[in-house]
Amino acid sequence: MHWNTILVPMDFSEDSEAALAAAIELARDVGARLHLLHSFEYPSYIGTPWGYSFPAGVFSDVRNRASELLAERQEKVKAEGVPVSFQACEGPPSEVIVEIAKTLPADLIVMGTRGLTGVKHVLLGSVAERTLRHAPCPVMTVKTDVAGEAG
Repeated sequence: MHWNTILVPMDFSEDSEAALAAAIELARDVGARLHLLHSFEYPSYIGTPWGYSFPAGVFSDVRNRASELLAERQEKVKAEGVPVSFQACEGPPSEVIVEIAKTLPADLIVMGTRGLTGVKHVLLGSVAERTLRHAPCPVMTVKTDVAGEAG
């Protein structure tokens, strides 16, 4: 299997940073390019019957900050000699990841996972799990252990 484009969803957690490190190494080995993605969603519980109750610029600030953080990671990837692009999108993360994977098209998705179980998994769900179920390509998950090392 040859991978040209590897999609790396980022939430800027330790797990997504570990996934980025793994994706850089893999991309360098196979000559692929990376596409970094951050998806943010406006929480439904903050709305009111007449709309969101936040100042108008809050969510553009979220997009701008995500883009800044992605640009920092882009520089890190470039320093490793790997071609890279990035984007920040609004929407449910797993849905955005799957859609961007189709659009690119991505040959592989490399993403972090926290490995939540029990009540936390029921309440928070799993972006990685939902992505695995609907992705148009293989998905590699990376989880850091308690010491912060990729496992």
